[in-house]
Formats: sequence, C-alpha cells, structure tokens
Amino acid sequence: MNKVFLVGRTTRDVEVKRGDNESIFAKFTLAVDRHLKKLEDEQTADFITCVAFGKIAEFLERFGKKGVKFIVEGHIQTGSYTNKEGVKVYTSDVVVENMEFAESKGTSDPDDAAFLEIPEEMIAEMPFR
Repeated sequence: MNKVFLVGRTTRDVEVKRGDNESIFAKFTLAVDRHLKKLEDEQTADFITCVAFGKIAEFLERFGKKGVKFIVEGHIQTGSYTNKEGVKVYTSDVVVENMEFAESKGTSDPDDAAFLEIPEEMIAEMPFR
C-alpha cells in the first residue's frame, strides 16, 4: 500500500500553473517536523515536495500561502529526468489526494491542535469535505 499522511507548513507561497485545456497544477514544499531529540547541528524538519491537481490545486491557489499549516493525505510517486548537464535526476513527490487546514488563523503554537472553523458560505466551494 502506498499511502502518506503529513502535517507541516508550506515553506513559501504555492506555485500554481494552468494548462491550455483548463487543467491546473500546484507544487509546494511542506516542512514536516521531526519528533526526535535534536543533536547539535541536526536538521529538525524534513522538506517534502508535494504536487496537486484539479480542485485541490484551485484550493491551494487561494489558500496556499507561506507558513500555512496543512494536513496532507496522498501517495508517493517516483520519477526521473535528465537535467541540462546530462545527469539523470531521481525524484520523489507526494501526490496530494486530500488536504485540510491544520490550525486556526493566527495560531502560532506548532503543538496547538485547533482546526480552522470554515464559514458556511465557503463549504460549498471546498474541493473536499
């Protein structure tokens, strides 16, 4: 089974691209904290590249700002390409299948489990429920 659940913050505004046939694609990096004791000079987060399509990409276009904390559900997809220097580069991305806000607006405590209260008028616009 290939299933991934992540909780983290976007490292910058989500990059969104639209295709000619009204397709939409979003790419972003999620900083996911490690819950291990930190050794000196040890990295305390993993930076996971995520991609989304369709309604979820539209949601990210609207709400995917730097520092927003999300819960992401998806699967890992690997691939490869040859870069400009002719070197084969291997990739691993999380393809987002579902996501939601992980905290209320203005909450800055990373251990706070409060979830965003979504206004009724926005529920109809949500790509997932």
